[in-house]
Amino acid sequence: MRLAMICRVALIALVLTFAVVSNSALAAGPAGDISAAAAKQQLVDGNKRFVQGNLMHPNQSIERRNEVAQAQHPLAIVVGCSDSRVPPEVVFDQGIGDLFVVRVAGNILNDENIGSVEYAAEHLGAPLVIVLGHQRCGAVTAAVKGGEAPGHIEDIVKAIEPAVDEAKKKCGKCDLVEKAAHINVQRAVRQLRTSEPLLAEMVKSGKLTVAGAFYDLDSGTVNFMK
Repeated sequence: MRLAMICRVALIALVLTFAVVSNSALAAGPAGDISAAAAKQQLVDGNKRFVQGNLMHPNQSIERRNEVAQAQHPLAIVVGCSDSRVPPEVVFDQGIGDLFVVRVAGNILNDENIGSVEYAAEHLGAPLVIVLGHQRCGAVTAAVKGGEAPGHIEDIVKAIEPAVDEAKKKCGKCDLVEKAAHINVQRAVRQLRTSEPLLAEMVKSGKLTVAGAFYDLDSGTVNFMK
């Protein structure tokens, strides 16, 4: 009886120690020299926790807030849609200072958005850019439906139209909105990889990796594109 109690206490202590160590590893945040592959793996692991409902909410403490108050070293840049259902820090289970996020409806790119990516890549040293599209995107849906959109929404629709035109040639009987949304991500990835003068050179030299990803609203899963 006493031996069983000792074993039980030891087991609880071991579990608690593991939890503390795991939390500390996450809370430590990205190192300044983290590789793109390691950064991506951290996002993959975080998304798995989100999908399974095992969120750890790392780097959201007062200590972390104080730690990054004077400087930031994000592990990745996320160019995502403004859709309220796809907050990158949540779906990747990351915290303060972990992600440099650029969000706009339809995850489209203009000079200002590209400049923001350049800043995070060149000045802050983030080694990875993820262009994050998602299922049932309203901006892409509007571009697929066509017609005239009100106000400046028309500018967003026009920016997505080339992806829709390409999707129509490839889609056949597939879901045109989903196909266009995927192609829209792929076009943004190519745009960033070839953006002169900064990003294209960083990609060429191996200092920066740009990849696409797609978020499933139903499952919460982020699938990375090849």
